[in-house]
Amino acid sequence: MVRWNGRIRTTEDPLCQRWADCMYRSIDYIGLGEVCSCVLKTNPGSMSTEREYEVIVIGAGVQGSFTAYQLAQRNKKTLLLEQFVLPHSRGSSHGQTRIIRKAYEQDFYIHMMEECYELWAQLERETGVKLYRQTGLLVMGPESSQSYLAIKNTLQRNKVPMVILNRDNFSQHIPHVNLAEGDGAVVDITAGVLYADRALKTVQGQFQKLGGVIRDKEKVTDIKPGPVVTVSTSAGVYRANSVVITAGPWANRLLAHIGLQLPLEVVKINVCYWREKVPGSYNVKQRFPCFLQTEGEESKQQIYGLPSNEYPGLMKICYHAGAETDPDQRDRQTDRSDIDILQRYITRCLPGLVPEPAVVESCMLNEALLNEVVLVLLVSLWSLQDPSKATMLSVTGLCTLLHPVALPPDKAPPNDSPTWGTGPSPYLVSGKAVGGLHPILEPPGVVSPWRKRLAKGHLH
Repeated sequence: MVRWNGRIRTTEDPLCQRWADCMYRSIDYIGLGEVCSCVLKTNPGSMSTEREYEVIVIGAGVQGSFTAYQLAQRNKKTLLLEQFVLPHSRGSSHGQTRIIRKAYEQDFYIHMMEECYELWAQLERETGVKLYRQTGLLVMGPESSQSYLAIKNTLQRNKVPMVILNRDNFSQHIPHVNLAEGDGAVVDITAGVLYADRALKTVQGQFQKLGGVIRDKEKVTDIKPGPVVTVSTSAGVYRANSVVITAGPWANRLLAHIGLQLPLEVVKINVCYWREKVPGSYNVKQRFPCFLQTEGEESKQQIYGLPSNEYPGLMKICYHAGAETDPDQRDRQTDRSDIDILQRYITRCLPGLVPEPAVVESCMLNEALLNEVVLVLLVSLWSLQDPSKATMLSVTGLCTLLHPVALPPDKAPPNDSPTWGTGPSPYLVSGKAVGGLHPILEPPGVVSPWRKRLAKGHLH
């Protein structure tokens, strides 16, 4: 039995076996079938000194930075902590580019992404910094496969601007790419590239302009519940009413301080750049699109790529899976099985590239062990609007999803999406995806159709 907001819930999740022990720490578990998040209840304290804040955000990647930015916009005294010197390339948010798209298998992602595009445009207007470039996204896959058909049908059903290609006109529109026998192809015209490093720098700057404090090179060494949450770092001790953990691959190490562990596996992704045989063949200036291969003869996993732009004459192509690693020993992970798959794919489908990576960088992601598609952890910010309900909640995602992570409390969500609740309470949702995802609004104590689907394992 699990108590949450005065309600009794049952769960057979082995992670919730520790609920009784955690109750002594004033922690309630939220049982969501195979998915759990944790809540640490505190009471508001006096925030009067420079080491006392309303909210502390741990982890200054894109999720943490946008969370801190949104809190500062709400006039919350916020501290953003980062264990490494900023900027760095040790986590999930570094690198020059990411893909943003509406080409997903589920309708509700498209509704979320419509809002995401607006939020990115708003941030561009606020700062005068270009963060997005429209390139389109070429989606390829076996015409009879579930994944490819789902993406194509969802784009059509939601009237997303798109182009359907066939074998007769494919080469005319997409040069230097071989469309496999039996594969179909569609282009999500709205998709494009987000400039990741630039976005991170921009939002951190906006956070500081709003009075937010960033302290890098401060590794969190302890988190103690109490009337006020106490966070100890390598350089000092801080107190706050609420703490948000956006530590990515280090999430479980931080949660261990409060006796919690989540079903996460840290994996290392080899981010590979491949040289053009003829410079400019796949260049963004030649209007070459991003691409997504849903599956192919090399693998059932997705392969994705971005046009040459970051490094002159090099195209970024990656395998959307990785090998387990220790986040503090990332570079000792030398598995190259994904590179072998990419080499075979490039030889077959991208003849204009040299099938040997010219540059290999690294990125770490969290994979969910209980659900290979999505692990969702809900972050409550409703307590920030009601100091009598101050909470600390942990949050981590399967990957860094580039977008402003919270809607204003009075922002109305789309009414036609089954994933949206109602009410003024912003919650952050993280899921496995190539591009950006969107926050979901759901008031405390309300189990939306989205969460019911998740608990039953139907969210794919």
